[in-house]
Amino acid sequence: MKKVLIIYLSCLVLILNEVNAQIPAVVLKDIDGKMVCTDTLSNNGKPMIIDFFATWCKPCNRELDAISEDYEEWQEETGVKLIAVSIDQAHNIQKVKPLVNQHQWPFETVLLDPNGDLKRALGIQMIPFVLIVDGQGNIVYKHSGYTDGSEEELIDKVREIVKKE
Repeated sequence: MKKVLIIYLSCLVLILNEVNAQIPAVVLKDIDGKMVCTDTLSNNGKPMIIDFFATWCKPCNRELDAISEDYEEWQEETGVKLIAVSIDQAHNIQKVKPLVNQHQWPFETVLLDPNGDLKRALGIQMIPFVLIVDGQGNIVYKHSGYTDGSEEELIDKVREIVKKE
């Protein structure tokens, strides 16, 4: 019985640490060439959405398009900020900024992760992949894949976080 309890408590600690994990420290460039250390990303105590995408990923582009349609309203309502992270490899990285401009995505920060350092540090296997970080910097929600309308689930999660804070 004691052995089972120890295993259970160990698993619970791992689960709790996973849910309240912080963004790891990885140095990336944004689409304008500025260096950004990911563990310093913040939104002044308000939640952030971190969305991993690639230029060649059609579901990723549909997701970011859908979010961008309501992004201004989301910001007004919740103060949320979206950070898009391209996982395009070095030979495709020059396509990211033109894609962002073409789609007119209004996101303040678009980061480049050509070596997959941040993706790997977070254990991301497939894209699109979305994280929600609360105002204290804790990762409180993760989701992979995209289907039309799932952006509504995303904003609902952000609203829940804002109510708790």
